[in-house]
Amino acid sequence: MRIAVVGAGLGGVAAAVGLHRVGHEVTLFERGAELREAGTGIVVMPNGLRALEALGLAGDVRGHVMRATHCGLRDRRGRPLLVTDLTQAQKEIGTPVMIERAELHQALRAPLPPELVRTVTLVERLEPDPTGVTVISDGGPVTRADAVIAADGIGSRLRAQLFPGHPGLRRTGRLDLRGMLPRPPGLAPELLASQLVDRRSGAMFGLFPVGEDRLYWFTDSLLNGTPPPDAGEARKQMLSLMADWHPLVTALIEATPPADIYVDPIACLAEPLPSYAAGRIALLGDAAHAMSPDLGQGSSQAFEDAAALTRHLTGAEPVDVAQRLLRYDAERRPRANGIMRGASRQSRLTSQTGAAAWLRDMLLRAVPSRMATRQLAALWHA
Repeated sequence: MRIAVVGAGLGGVAAAVGLHRVGHEVTLFERGAELREAGTGIVVMPNGLRALEALGLAGDVRGHVMRATHCGLRDRRGRPLLVTDLTQAQKEIGTPVMIERAELHQALRAPLPPELVRTVTLVERLEPDPTGVTVISDGGPVTRADAVIAADGIGSRLRAQLFPGHPGLRRTGRLDLRGMLPRPPGLAPELLASQLVDRRSGAMFGLFPVGEDRLYWFTDSLLNGTPPPDAGEARKQMLSLMADWHPLVTALIEATPPADIYVDPIACLAEPLPSYAAGRIALLGDAAHAMSPDLGQGSSQAFEDAAALTRHLTGAEPVDVAQRLLRYDAERRPRANGIMRGASRQSRLTSQTGAAAWLRDMLLRAVPSRMATRQLAALWHA
């Protein structure tokens, strides 16, 4: 069966490899000149790693387990609010992976034969009919497929075509900065895999180890003004905002050159989609369920999509496609939409200010560590 995958991000590449391995004739379309992924670090939760294992893609990824003993929320000074025993959670359900995005993308695309990839091809629309789908680029028709997987990202053109009445993306009013740098000597191990929150400003700083000698950090704060600031100005703003936080916070931001900092206004779907499938077309990853980054589940949900699509389309004939994709939708939409809502709740929790944030901190300190560990394990297992 002929399958077109539109978008060569992490989820699109994983789906293309999985569908190719079960015998389909796959073509992967990418608007860029090459297959690559830019950015900093990325976490793959245990559920995402299990999805990669189902696709046979976990081999090169499994070695990048997160090396930390605890994780959780702390106040801006680094004092514990809700700390989870990461070692115990790993014993119960598995270990998250922390890896550079470019390295992860390279590992996922390695099994894909280069002749299946068409770069510099911007797919603008799809023309479905009873017997297939015509894929249209800016230069006209580029292929005819029995099924199309739309993995064209958070700003998906194809999502907008399939659901023209959907409101699309909404800005959350918050700004994300991300950076990576070499791990400095003498780093307090208890701060690794921690997120520091400030009840005065609602800002957050997260820190995670990448391998033995690298660190990934991010900030989440109110977005002031439009357009968003460039990396240099955003870095300056964060240094001012976090000047009285734990000294490690400003030290790491100062040590990261602006050229190595990524700045993104945080956005998510304004409301869940009514379906992840329309006839012979299925949506995957951010095209289907763009969510805020608060639970770290974006990539893992895309990998679950890829594994589910591969499973449901294994052995399918062209006449089966629409029914098989409805099964994919029935499996994935409740799960991913639930995670999307959970990420929004987590964002509201960590960005609270004033009396509500004071009460939040008091309640978090009262949660037993064992209960927090069980909750974390439940999230990873789902």
